[in-house]
Amino acid sequence: MGNFFKQVYYISWADLMFMKHNFWNILIMTVMSPLLYLIAFGYGLRTGTSDIGVPYVAFVIPGIVALSSLSSSFASTSTRMNVQRLYYKSFDEMMMCPLSTSAIVFGKCMLGLIRGLLGCSLMYALGMVLEPEYISFNVLVVASILMSCMVFSMLGMTAALLAKSHQSMATFNSLIILPMNFLCGTFFSVDSLNPIFQAILYCLPLTHASQCIRSAALPDYLDFTWLSFAALFIFGLAFYVINYHLLKTRKV
Repeated sequence: MGNFFKQVYYISWADLMFMKHNFWNILIMTVMSPLLYLIAFGYGLRTGTSDIGVPYVAFVIPGIVALSSLSSSFASTSTRMNVQRLYYKSFDEMMMCPLSTSAIVFGKCMLGLIRGLLGCSLMYALGMVLEPEYISFNVLVVASILMSCMVFSMLGMTAALLAKSHQSMATFNSLIILPMNFLCGTFFSVDSLNPIFQAILYCLPLTHASQCIRSAALPDYLDFTWLSFAALFIFGLAFYVINYHLLKTRKV
């Protein structure tokens, strides 16, 4: 087990050094989009009380935290790996080293996980300042954010391994990631939609991330959605299996 964590550290070291040397640029990119969403949707378009009896700003902040976990974790892992695979060809050199396949999967996800946790933590702290009477901090919040960041980092790795070019990655972002940003319960309740659309949206991981983080952040108004937490775990396991298979069969 100790050797496994050493390998994860060695694999992620270059990515972590990249983050260290570009920390302020990464920080600005990480918080800018969520802040704009909060201003535009939380304060600009809607006011008043949500369906569950809390101010709309308190309702939308957990959704923006979930959105931040997607955008930060996915973009960090997918972009970094895409450049390493298709431009520098450094990923091929790493694959030739005597490393555990599982360690490679988790090691390449560390940058997305840490950047996602950074963005989510800053946004959640801001939410607790803006709506201290409604948004609380507890173990379920930490678990939900951690699970969300890992799932979307795994998804970013899957997309990067399957991408044949930079253009195909852009297409994946346009067809999958962008619709998830706006439709998966980040700015409104999925339960208010037509049952057919609900069924479609519940097949997407961001919907479950939004449900988990919102129910954990508003414990006085919502029961924690354990089914969504289990669904997130299943999504993460599925992405891990796909990544493991692609690396093991060298289909990268």
